[in-house]
Amino acid sequence: MKTIGLIGGMSWESSIVYYEIINKKVNELLGGFHSCKSVMCSVDFAEIEKLQHDDKWDELNEIMVQSAKQLERAGADLVVLCTNTMHLSSSEIVKNISIPFLHIAEAVGDEIVKRGLKKVGLLGTKFTMEKDFYKAVIHNKFGVEVIVPNSEDRNTVHKVIYEELVQGIINEESREAFIAIIGKLQDQGAQGVILGCTEIPLLISDTDVHIPTFNTTRIHAEKAVEWAVRD
Repeated sequence: MKTIGLIGGMSWESSIVYYEIINKKVNELLGGFHSCKSVMCSVDFAEIEKLQHDDKWDELNEIMVQSAKQLERAGADLVVLCTNTMHLSSSEIVKNISIPFLHIAEAVGDEIVKRGLKKVGLLGTKFTMEKDFYKAVIHNKFGVEVIVPNSEDRNTVHKVIYEELVQGIINEESREAFIAIIGKLQDQGAQGVILGCTEIPLLISDTDVHIPTFNTTRIHAEKAVEWAVRD
């Protein structure tokens, strides 16, 4: 089994879920007493959040690159960045390490194609919804159209993520707001919706809406395990 390197802490709430999923998936595949070989470099999210909202992406790139290098030095065979938004740094990470990097949007794109969908909605931070680093991977590599909520709804999603979900707060009113936003995306032709922030699955699942949801945390973590246990 190969060793998975995890860049976590963004937020630690979702990093816990990554760790749980990868270990359960390894045991499901290998049985017995098997668990995942992994190392984690966990950052201080307060520093990350401030740099994000100050638009200091060069400094964020440096933190992500140094974290990835630390994992490689620690013996990781693969790097998994346990957050959607910070995949803005993915190209810099790839340029600075010699081990594979599993991009979350590529893992999600594989699953969308398997479901035969051609148009999906995307929820996430404003950075993820408004910049092209995520949508471009899904569209250019997999031929899937990606749509996002209107400006007001993007603000709502972003606010709930940063003021509630990353702090472990689950609010029923926020769940209803997300359900309504997803309904609008469905009305615009979305056949599914990407839960493009690793905390959103703490709030929304398939049972809440009428179109398939793509839990990016689970998809990413399980794809990493499949790679790690592959001969």
